[in-house]
Amino acid sequence: MRRTVIGIALMGLGLIGLPLAGCSSTDRAAPPVNLAAPVKPPPPPAPSWGPVLAQDGTCTGSVPATATEIAPGIPECELVRLKGKPPTDVLVGESGRGQREVQVLYTEPGAKELYFFVNNRLDRIVK
Repeated sequence: MRRTVIGIALMGLGLIGLPLAGCSSTDRAAPPVNLAAPVKPPPPPAPSWGPVLAQDGTCTGSVPATATEIAPGIPECELVRLKGKPPTDVLVGESGRGQREVQVLYTEPGAKELYFFVNNRLDRIVK
């Protein structure tokens, strides 16, 4: 008797038959499966920063000679042109955000100057 009451209650709620409703149809085809590998987007274009310093302190191209003083924002090769001599040391790397970072060291008699560049622009100077 108890099973009958539960069965009638479930039927009244519309819960009996639901699990079978989706399985009883045979006229539907399975959705198509795409087996092709996902297409990778093309890599972003290489940044165009103009000539930059190599590890040995030389410029990778001709220097436009537009800067008149050492100031924030000038390119790496402009610094070397304005200083009139090659740097003592150059460190070239990449930040965690994909930016080009360069440190240029000039050792002067009695002083050291360190120039920090981000994406070929002078960011700060430490003397």
